[in-house]
Amino acid sequence: MAANTITVTDAVRHFSDYVSRVVYRHESFVLCKGKKPVAELRPLPSGRRLGDLPGILRSLPRLSKTDAAAFAADVETARRAIDARGLRDPWAS
Repeated sequence: MAANTITVTDAVRHFSDYVSRVVYRHESFVLCKGKKPVAELRPLPSGRRLGDLPGILRSLPRLSKTDAAAFAADVETARRAIDARGLRDPWAS
Protein backbone atom coordinates (compact mmCIF):
# COMPACT_ATOMS: atom_id res chain seq x y z
CA MET A 1 0.00 0.00 0.00
CA ALA A 2 1.92 3.04 -1.26
CA ALA A 3 1.18 6.41 0.28
CA ASN A 4 -0.01 9.28 -1.91
CA THR A 5 1.58 12.68 -1.36
CA ILE A 6 -0.78 15.63 -0.86
CA THR A 7 -0.36 19.18 0.37
CA VAL A 8 -1.69 20.26 3.75
CA THR A 9 -3.85 22.83 1.96
CA ASP A 10 -5.43 20.13 -0.22
CA ALA A 11 -5.97 17.94 2.85
CA VAL A 12 -7.80 20.79 4.60
CA ARG A 13 -10.00 21.54 1.60
CA HIS A 14 -10.95 17.87 1.03
CA PHE A 15 -10.47 16.42 4.51
CA SER A 16 -13.69 14.40 4.60
CA ASP A 17 -12.91 12.84 1.21
CA TYR A 18 -9.41 11.80 2.32
CA VAL A 19 -10.68 10.34 5.58
CA SER A 20 -13.30 8.36 3.64
CA ARG A 21 -10.60 7.03 1.32
CA VAL A 22 -8.55 5.95 4.34
CA VAL A 23 -11.54 4.24 5.94
CA TYR A 24 -13.06 2.51 2.92
CA ARG A 25 -10.16 2.06 0.50
CA HIS A 26 -7.39 1.71 3.12
CA GLU A 27 -5.34 4.38 1.33
CA SER A 28 -2.51 6.30 3.01
CA PHE A 29 -1.49 9.91 2.45
CA VAL A 30 1.69 11.79 3.29
CA LEU A 31 0.93 15.46 4.00
CA CYS A 32 3.50 17.98 2.83
CA LYS A 33 3.92 21.60 3.87
CA GLY A 34 5.94 23.32 1.23
CA LYS A 35 7.86 20.37 -0.16
CA LYS A 36 8.61 18.84 3.23
CA PRO A 37 6.65 15.78 4.47
CA VAL A 38 5.18 16.64 7.88
CA ALA A 39 2.47 14.09 8.68
CA GLU A 40 0.74 10.94 7.56
CA LEU A 41 -2.95 10.06 7.27
CA ARG A 42 -3.35 6.30 7.27
CA PRO A 43 -5.59 3.52 8.58
CA LEU A 44 -4.92 2.38 12.11
CA PRO A 45 -3.70 -1.19 12.44
CA SER A 46 -6.64 -3.48 13.02
CA GLY A 47 -6.42 -5.87 15.88
CA ARG A 48 -8.16 -7.07 18.95
CA ARG A 49 -9.12 -5.01 21.96
CA LEU A 50 -8.27 -5.90 25.53
CA GLY A 51 -11.98 -6.32 26.21
CA ASP A 52 -11.97 -9.22 23.71
CA LEU A 53 -9.47 -11.20 25.81
CA PRO A 54 -11.96 -13.10 28.02
CA GLY A 55 -13.83 -14.38 24.95
CA ILE A 56 -10.58 -15.34 23.23
CA LEU A 57 -9.42 -17.25 26.31
CA ARG A 58 -12.78 -19.04 26.58
CA SER A 59 -12.48 -20.16 22.95
CA LEU A 60 -9.07 -21.81 23.44
CA PRO A 61 -8.94 -25.59 23.83
CA ARG A 62 -8.58 -26.87 27.40
CA LEU A 63 -5.71 -29.07 28.58
CA SER A 64 -6.63 -32.53 29.75
CA LYS A 65 -5.92 -33.31 33.42
CA THR A 66 -2.90 -35.37 32.34
CA ASP A 67 -1.50 -32.59 30.16
CA ALA A 68 -2.15 -29.98 32.85
CA ALA A 69 -0.34 -32.09 35.45
CA ALA A 70 2.61 -32.64 33.08
CA PHE A 71 2.77 -28.90 32.36
CA ALA A 72 2.71 -28.08 36.09
CA ALA A 73 5.51 -30.59 36.68
CA ASP A 74 7.60 -29.01 33.90
CA VAL A 75 7.10 -25.54 35.39
CA GLU A 76 8.11 -26.78 38.84
CA THR A 77 11.23 -28.47 37.44
CA ALA A 78 12.21 -25.25 35.68
CA ARG A 79 11.67 -23.24 38.88
CA ARG A 80 13.87 -25.60 40.86
CA ALA A 81 16.60 -25.41 38.22
CA ILE A 82 16.53 -21.61 38.35
CA ASP A 83 16.60 -21.61 42.17
CA ALA A 84 19.54 -24.06 42.18
CA ARG A 85 21.64 -21.71 40.06
CA GLY A 86 21.02 -18.85 42.45
CA LEU A 87 21.23 -15.20 41.61
CA ARG A 88 24.29 -13.89 39.84
CA ASP A 89 25.62 -10.37 39.59
CA PRO A 90 25.18 -9.32 35.95
CA TRP A 91 27.85 -6.62 36.44
CA ALA A 92 30.53 -8.99 37.76
CA SER A 93 33.46 -9.59 35.41
